[in-house]
Amino acid sequence: MNNANKHEHYELLNLLGYGLAKFNHEFIKQFNCKSKEQFYQYFVDLGIVQTKSVVKNRQDLFDPYFDNGRQGWWQKKEVYEHRKILIDSLFGHENVVNYANIVKLILKNNYAVSDLLIADKIEPITQSKFKKMQETGLEAELYFINNYRTIEIFGNGILEDARLFGDGYDFQISTNTNNYLAEIKGVRQNKGKIRLTENEYIKACEYKHDYILTLVMNLDDIPLFLTIDNPVNNLAFKEVILQSKPIKEYHLEREIC
Repeated sequence: MNNANKHEHYELLNLLGYGLAKFNHEFIKQFNCKSKEQFYQYFVDLGIVQTKSVVKNRQDLFDPYFDNGRQGWWQKKEVYEHRKILIDSLFGHENVVNYANIVKLILKNNYAVSDLLIADKIEPITQSKFKKMQETGLEAELYFINNYRTIEIFGNGILEDARLFGDGYDFQISTNTNNYLAEIKGVRQNKGKIRLTENEYIKACEYKHDYILTLVMNLDDIPLFLTIDNPVNNLAFKEVILQSKPIKEYHLEREIC
């Protein structure tokens, strides 16, 4: 797969497909559209897609995950489920108004669409969630959480989430014979480069074959796993010293009492 397979507006189209499949006509009403055909045409007129079928196809992709009376691309339900899981994790609790507001905010900020009424103020955390959606890390981690047992070395292991600890790995997988540390990296295509932080590199050196670098490849289409044990020994890394900007802090002049 190459970059041409990913639509330029991949994240937005996934949000549209999810909204159409989950909320049906209530979703398009938020955009002052009376029919889905009119809704599809709206994005053609904006220049975001070339044909109406591009938006409809994205709805078909998400239809199998919702009880909406449509089957959509049911044959590929398991293949594309990682896209729904990502949006669910960020926006799955939103009602139709709030969800539509998220899409409107994206259109306003990223596409200079100025004629949309945003009903309520968008919460800062919602804006942060959309930024997170555009990163590969969360999507790869969620895919791993839901599919790690398909990796032979992890078998029927028990997963423990270590991401909050920032100790150089994402998950511990406890099997009958061992405790493995899994560091997850996402790659959009079926090839690409990754990097290790200093913490990750140190942990990989310490645990060697028990440290499993797990790449979730091809995230833009059909993800697949590539696992590399003892990555420091089996891959060629070079040290890069980053010239970071000075870190600013703001200290109180007086004690709080």
